[in-house]
Amino acid sequence: MHDDLEQRKSQHLDLVQRPEVEPEGSDPLLSCVRFVHRAAPELSLDQIELSAELCGRRLRAPLMIVGMTGGTERAGRINRDLATLAEEAGVAFGVGSMRILLEQPDLLATFAVKPARPPLLASNLGAQQLVQRGTGAALRVMEMLEADAIAIHFNAAQELVQAGGDRDFRGCLDAIGELVARVGADRVIVKETGCGIGPAVLRELAVRGVRTADVSGAGGTSWPRVEQLRARDPQARGLGELLSDWGIPTAACIAAARAASPEMQIVGSGGLRSGLDAAKALALGADVAGFALPLVRAHQQSGIDGARAELAGILGALRAAFLLCGARDTAALRASRRVILDPLRTWIESLAG
Repeated sequence: MHDDLEQRKSQHLDLVQRPEVEPEGSDPLLSCVRFVHRAAPELSLDQIELSAELCGRRLRAPLMIVGMTGGTERAGRINRDLATLAEEAGVAFGVGSMRILLEQPDLLATFAVKPARPPLLASNLGAQQLVQRGTGAALRVMEMLEADAIAIHFNAAQELVQAGGDRDFRGCLDAIGELVARVGADRVIVKETGCGIGPAVLRELAVRGVRTADVSGAGGTSWPRVEQLRARDPQARGLGELLSDWGIPTAACIAAARAASPEMQIVGSGGLRSGLDAAKALALGADVAGFALPLVRAHQQSGIDGARAELAGILGALRAAFLLCGARDTAALRASRRVILDPLRTWIESLAG
């Protein structure tokens, strides 16, 4: 039996404000990507074209505020405010796991974002819940949120540390395939929660019709670490410590995903903290860069105005990186010269083997 979901979600919001949820040993390896500066860009800043497409929806910038929270009044305010900012900026937005609504539908207000209407709004459900409850559960949370798409998340490492967490992860791939067949590939995003999706799993997802994946690599918030901080059982705390830096670094995930699945739409998230990080993710092959923790922390410190300033800073730095590479758009950025340093180079080579 799972512990009280509402209490857990409230604890999660408190814990992610603490610096130790980003373990020192975990690194997205984005610092291993170095752009080659173009001293004469021959571009004006207002010529930079940031528009992108995700799940058949047009975005004004290649960003997604990825799913984080829900289930409490405080979480509801975060979701509504960040969805408002997503609408203003023309970027995608996703809520956190909606599993709690399968038992407590009266908590819908903590996920609902109206009157905000981002260009792409994604609901969220765990892969284990999809197996246990069937595609009807996914359809239900999509309808409740009036979402354009649903993110089905993998979080096995977190569950193993969590008291009462799932221990059976069989059947997830086929359940996702059934959902894609039911609602269409443009309405399903498969995502990790900070441990990364490697090329082998991406290929298995592609066989089942999945066309969009958020690789969510290691290097940002560690959910095994979050659960370690919550744990009362010494064995769970020990496992959480060991798994705190578990996973494939974000930069390696993105590069390997693009090489393994050229047709897959890739959201690159996990430890991105700036517009320059977003540019590196796009250059490695992501179609869209995903952010979570920086915006939540900015919101918790300074409300919607603080989060708005954070998002504006991300977009400003992204445009600057494009210009300094002489890249008018994402295709040109991806084609521009860059240097890949170790250990990222080794990770990419190993994942390709």
